Amino acid sequence: MDFEAAQTYLLATINETVSRRMPYRLERMRAFLTELGDPQDRYPTVHVGGTSGKGSTSTMIAAALARAGKRVGLHTKPHLRSMTERARIDGVAISEERFAALLDEMMPAIERTAQSHGRPTYYETLLALTLLYFAQEHVDVGVVEVGLGGRLDGTNVIVPAVAAITSVGLDHTDVLGESLQEIAFEKGGIAKAGVPLVVAVEDEVAFAVIAEQARLVGAPLIDARAAAVPVENERVAREGQSFEIRTSQAHYAIETRMLGSFQRRNAATAIVTMEALPDALRPSPAQIESAFAELIIPGRMEAYPGHPTLVFDIAHNVEKAQELVHSLRERYSGRRFTFVVAIGASKDATEILRTLSSLPANFVFTSFATAGREATNPMRLLRIAETIGTWGRCVVDPVEALSVARRSAAANDVIVVTGSTFLVGALREWWLVAA
Repeated sequence: MDFEAAQTYLLATINETVSRRMPYRLERMRAFLTELGDPQDRYPTVHVGGTSGKGSTSTMIAAALARAGKRVGLHTKPHLRSMTERARIDGVAISEERFAALLDEMMPAIERTAQSHGRPTYYETLLALTLLYFAQEHVDVGVVEVGLGGRLDGTNVIVPAVAAITSVGLDHTDVLGESLQEIAFEKGGIAKAGVPLVVAVEDEVAFAVIAEQARLVGAPLIDARAAAVPVENERVAREGQSFEIRTSQAHYAIETRMLGSFQRRNAATAIVTMEALPDALRPSPAQIESAFAELIIPGRMEAYPGHPTLVFDIAHNVEKAQELVHSLRERYSGRRFTFVVAIGASKDATEILRTLSSLPANFVFTSFATAGREATNPMRLLRIAETIGTWGRCVVDPVEALSVARRSAAANDVIVVTGSTFLVGALREWWLVAA
């Protein structure tokens, strides 16, 4: 099997599961991993869930653990460019050749699982491949981001050294429930007996739901909001930002190239989570500071200064859009924005656009083409924009949409590509080649 064949097989399994609430979902994942020899049990893990911030928080934790000399596996989703990004060790994605060979090796286990529990889905297969890859490569620790929700997510088969929940917001309401309480219940389902659970959720009702789940299963609860106290010494500079965080264990002076006010909160959550690790895994404050100083997370408030400036940010739900707007106001005060936007059909396009339009902005609405994912028609986005009192134009081709935005923007404007991971991934890759 070569990489093209591996991709073809996996893409054909995207819609294998009609409902993500299937009661046997974890049973199938457990059976699948058992067929593979339970690779997830061969190394300690950190489990990170939440509506927003879980990918960045996971990446920060992995970077600090690597700086401490550990061999670190990192699983995050979705990917920006290639499936291989979901299985990284020390920041390097699995090679296409190894990816294909590993999937080929897994096929007998896939077929046996299919006979007893139904064929593993795209997500389940990629996750299992990642966990097996980490085991074969003898990682010291794996950092695993929750895919969707938590309680029934495929990652919930692991028993981590520590778990964290970064936030609770209204996203994937068709699957997780329509209220913060329902979604918090799903997120809190990653709580496990004896495993410290770090919770950075700001909504008090959602926090209480998760706290009760932790109590019921016997998971020690750590309130990240109280455990990490920001020191009022924040500074946003041209090349990044600096801030300080004080915990009961240490004082951290962070200077980082990561932009966005939300990354300060994610950094605090990552620090509290790492402080809850066993001594043998825990990085020192100096190692954490050093790792954060060099870290850049693609597609998260990723800026390319110029005339105009270009920013990539995968704000694909309302909570992320709110964080993006706050960060843009903080960093680019007094400037105008042009948003190049595509939004998935299952997302709350009206509230995302309403949030973005709180800035002085124009819009270029576009689309994306990705197997198994449907984009909202750009004309529908335009009609939504008109109903909320803003203005835009439709350009179906994403590259042309960005070109139109650049031609129409003033030299001091900021162009922001956002609304969908798939749009950001495609245009970011094009920009890096074209630039």
